Amino acid sequence: MGSTNRIQITVNEKEYDLLVKPNRTLLDLLRYDLGLTGTKEGCDEGDCGACTVIVNGKAVTACLVLAVEMDGASITTIEGLHLGDNLHPIQQAFVDSGAVQCGFCIPGMILTTKALLDENPNPSEEEIKHYLAGNLCRCTGYIKILDAVNRAIQLLK
Repeated sequence: MGSTNRIQITVNEKEYDLLVKPNRTLLDLLRYDLGLTGTKEGCDEGDCGACTVIVNGKAVTACLVLAVEMDGASITTIEGLHLGDNLHPIQQAFVDSGAVQCGFCIPGMILTTKALLDENPNPSEEEIKHYLAGNLCRCTGYIKILDAVNRAIQLLK
């Protein structure tokens, strides 16, 4: 059986005390151990952004982070973004803008957008494009996604 490490993390405001193998990624921990399948497994190389989550306020590609590195961290996945029975304004903006097609990239896009808007509530178009550059979408192109981010900015004011 290999060695394990004990970590304590908070995921979507719920505390966990877990034993994890040293080579377990945060992506695998979230999807397979905690059942949070909104975090998608895409390229497994940190290039597509489908596995993006928010760790301590920053957008992070979960496939490139070891779970043991998360000891003491606060993590938000797409499952933790809603506001009670309602969608978060960023989620609503993506729906209203038609930026959701197949949905595979959308959790990562939405969480990246949240991290951006938490850091900078009124970014320029270039700042939005730069921040979202690590998130790939094969369905919508990016016009509707940029529209969604701009709509979210207005909804959050």
